[in-house]
Amino acid sequence: MVRAPHAPQAFDRADLPPDAGLYVELALDAAEQERLRAVAPGPVWFAEPDSGSIDDARVLAESHIALGNPRPDWVEKAPQLRWLQLASVGVDRYVGFDWPALGQRLTVTNLGGLFADPVAETCLAGILALYRGVDVLAGLRTRETWSKLDVRPGLRLLGGASVLILGKGSIALRLAELLAPFGCSVAHFARGDGDIRTRQQLDARLPEFDIVVGLLPDTAGTADLIDRRRIDGLRPGAVFVNAGRGTLADEDALVAALASGRLGGAVLDVTREEPLPAGHPLWSCPNVILTQHTAGGSRDETERVIDLFADNWQRLAGGEPLHNVVRWSQGY
Repeated sequence: MVRAPHAPQAFDRADLPPDAGLYVELALDAAEQERLRAVAPGPVWFAEPDSGSIDDARVLAESHIALGNPRPDWVEKAPQLRWLQLASVGVDRYVGFDWPALGQRLTVTNLGGLFADPVAETCLAGILALYRGVDVLAGLRTRETWSKLDVRPGLRLLGGASVLILGKGSIALRLAELLAPFGCSVAHFARGDGDIRTRQQLDARLPEFDIVVGLLPDTAGTADLIDRRRIDGLRPGAVFVNAGRGTLADEDALVAALASGRLGGAVLDVTREEPLPAGHPLWSCPNVILTQHTAGGSRDETERVIDLFADNWQRLAGGEPLHNVVRWSQGY
């Protein structure tokens, strides 16, 4: 498992009572609940996700540790809560808090690195589906239509394609590894250590790439990064992939570029509005694969979340820094 860098937490095991209570807000089966009971020495409370139960709110307020994504107003009003292990990479629900003050008592960790393999594989699968016409052929099958002579001339090879990955986190690095056997040339847009580090450089080099992949968090610096001007600056026939945050791209401009045929396709795991409402142009826009924010999923997803939590618990017990501590000054 790829791990995101850790940072010193604001507390250690000595700050917690021996029987620290654990609040869990995940959909778990009986065996998964037993695994968590074996990890935690104190009482464990299992809440239904998004239930809004008064009892759940009361128990969270009395707990020292939580696993899941509880309601933000509950978290802010939980005076004993010292560590929140989110069941997500994204921290959007909690960014509005006064973290310079709240962070003095509450440490938040996310699932950074947990979804590197599944998200990278979904990006690759979507790109290959567009390049090899799988999306078109799947639609033809449902209509019982044989169109070999129409489909075959438009098929493309991924080998040797030039790819720009926006971001250089664990998912971005894993995707670069998956693209390597295809002989793709890969560049990264990242402020600190990317091949492209500034927006000016991005503007100058965007037309070079056959594929542009968005894997950035939702911050003030990334919102609307791929605006109408940059979409218009993409190479004709380029494929755009977004598996980061829906706020990255101007969807109206993207739809227009796809509908006109100037772009070669899009693979979208995230959209500005989720669920995507009925009648939205992306449902019917040509050459679009919508993966409905499933890219991070896998059959063993919950098991791996528990593994990460248990590992962090052991690190806490051993006085080691926790993995994936959220840096609120950076927004992720």
